[in-house]
This record gives sequence, C-alpha cells and structure tokens, in this order.
Amino acid sequence: MNTFAKQNPLPRINKQTALAAIPVQNSEVTAVTLASGQILIRYPVTLRPWLAKWFRRFKGASPQIRSRKIELDPIGTDVWQMIDGKRTVQEIIDEFAQIHQLPTAESESAITQFLRDLGKRGLIGMQE
Repeated sequence: MNTFAKQNPLPRINKQTALAAIPVQNSEVTAVTLASGQILIRYPVTLRPWLAKWFRRFKGASPQIRSRKIELDPIGTDVWQMIDGKRTVQEIIDEFAQIHQLPTAESESAITQFLRDLGKRGLIGMQE
C-alpha cells in the first residue's frame, strides 16, 4: 500500500450531478457594486489550524482575521449575480450563453472553471 495516498479522497461526482447542483454564496462574503457596475468581493482569510495554534502559543493571542478583496470583471460580475441559491449550474450556463451569444460548450467550460475558482477560495458552496 502506498503510504502517500490520500486516506479519504473526495467522492467523484458525475457531470450530470455537478450541473444539477445549486451554487450558493458564502454568508461571510460581502459584495459591493462599484460605480463601474463591477462587483468587489471581500472575504475573510482564516489561518490553517496548525498555524493558528502556533500563533497562540508563541504570541499569546489569537490571530486577527484578515480579509482579501477581489474585483470581478464584467463577465465575472454577471455570473456572480446569477448565483442566487435558486439556479442550478446548468441554468447559469444556459443563461450566460444566451446573454453573451456563446455556444453552450464554451459557456460551460468558462462557467465551471469560474465556479471552481470561487469554490477553492471558499466564496461559494454547492448544494443538491
């Protein structure tokens, strides 16, 4: 047995299930519409548990929670506004393709990558 293999890998889901998922914005995220119409997202950055423990041990206090900001471009802004907790990924893809007059396959690729990036940063979650 490979000792470096992951002990509890995440379950794989099929494409149909992924497209039927509903993206939901993280409640700790604040989004502000700028004068340009674009959205500025501010989200808290939390330390890894081992780093927070080290910080408390040697500094004698809890670390301050910092925040980061991301300014979305017009296309990212469109997608962010579609994430309302009601639309499925497929519905967002279809609406995006229609608005921007793109082929569905191209829209699917762009939207799923964008949603993945938002998920990795903890800005959204997915529900069935």
